[in-house]
Amino acid sequence: MPQIDTPLGPDDLLSRLRERGIAYTLVEHPPVLTVEAMMAVCGDIAGAHTKNLFLRDNKKTYFLVTLHHDAAIDLKAFRSVLGAKGGLSFASAEALREQLGVESGAVSPLAVLNAAPGSVRIFLQDSLLDEERINVHPLVNTRTLTLAPADLVAALRDEGHEVTPFALPEGRAEGA
Repeated sequence: MPQIDTPLGPDDLLSRLRERGIAYTLVEHPPVLTVEAMMAVCGDIAGAHTKNLFLRDNKKTYFLVTLHHDAAIDLKAFRSVLGAKGGLSFASAEALREQLGVESGAVSPLAVLNAAPGSVRIFLQDSLLDEERINVHPLVNTRTLTLAPADLVAALRDEGHEVTPFALPEGRAEGA
């Protein structure tokens, strides 16, 4: 699959959002590598907090899954939601850099802007679309960007990246 030669940087990303007229707020903070660390540092930021999973199946299809920060999933049960072929596992740090141009801890749906359209399948938990604002990293784990879910989806679609809403499989309630 084609790769983007020069990954988009955080400031370039913010410029693109401004050029599109997308309103956002930006908070700078110490680096956070886990959801727990993020909530300790950023938990008071208004909006739904998210976690992101960069996964791959046995056919080397890549998936970026964005969920509520406290959602729990069973990867085996989740294969059918994604349409994964064979096993589903976390992609390597190398694949994260190659496909999304980010390091572990900075994964966000916005990182897909560094991937060729169609090379990474994007899934967004459907309940996030009902939120007034959601929080994601803008390609680095030292900033949190708050924006409307519809603006996030529009920014990705404008760049050729389709977003698939999904519901968690039955029996997998948030926080479970």
